[in-house]
Amino acid sequence: MSEAVKGVAAMVAVCTVWGLSGIYYKLLSHIPPIEILAHRTVWSLIFFAAVLLLQGRIALVGQALGNRRSASVIVFAAFMISLNWFVFITSIQIEKAMEASLGYYTFPLVAVLLGGIVFRERLVRAQQLAVALAAAAVITLTVGLGVAPWIALVLASSFGLYGLAKKGLSVGPVVSVTTEVLILSPIALVVLWVVHSAGQGAFGVNWRDSALLAFSGPLTATPLILFSYATRRITYATVGLVQYLNPTLQFLVATFVFREAFSFWHAIAFAMIWTALALYTTAAWRQDRAARRALESS
Repeated sequence: MSEAVKGVAAMVAVCTVWGLSGIYYKLLSHIPPIEILAHRTVWSLIFFAAVLLLQGRIALVGQALGNRRSASVIVFAAFMISLNWFVFITSIQIEKAMEASLGYYTFPLVAVLLGGIVFRERLVRAQQLAVALAAAAVITLTVGLGVAPWIALVLASSFGLYGLAKKGLSVGPVVSVTTEVLILSPIALVVLWVVHSAGQGAFGVNWRDSALLAFSGPLTATPLILFSYATRRITYATVGLVQYLNPTLQFLVATFVFREAFSFWHAIAFAMIWTALALYTTAAWRQDRAARRALESS
């Protein structure tokens, strides 16, 4: 098996885990989202720290925090990913998983828009049209349903800003995420102390909930480690293409497992988003192919 095939297989595994994770959070729907988020933060820290200790790279966490600029960026990234996790968990509990999938479909287009605004990256015509179509889809859904798709907007924008922050970091993804959950862990521990002091904590009440909450660590860490493995072996265009498997699985779970309503307005909005993504992906693929040809001819 070639390295590229291994990379694609790892990326498919990552997106499958992310796409089906809503089922896991549905099993915990009787526990408040903030408590689940706190456990996810603490158990992720334990798992990531163990991985870095085994790799002999735990000192890199201290180095990342020792640089004032990197530390401030990591703090911002930590709160963006925490917001993203919290809103996603909440979306599952309030039966808005379909809207969450819309948010993750929209994320690549938000990332393109942010790149154009912050880094002055030039958007080709197809990318401009894709962003415009995504905006039109949000407006259509807002007018049709009488309320803005806030969950989709928050998920797309928070993950977009998270990616923007990560773009400026020189540390690897595992070290970065370990540092992020380390920063968030004091808040998470306070949350858990408060709920357990009030006699309402779920951990330790029964083995099922305790095991599921502890599993949030490996569930968070393993895909990120595989993602890092994949991105070193396949092109960024391939990463972007395979990533659509994540919201697609979320959409299918929302429709066929959770039986959430798929209205006429949802159909129009999703069709516009899918068209926008087709335009965006085609443009990205052409740019990637052109760049490789230029590299080969140089």
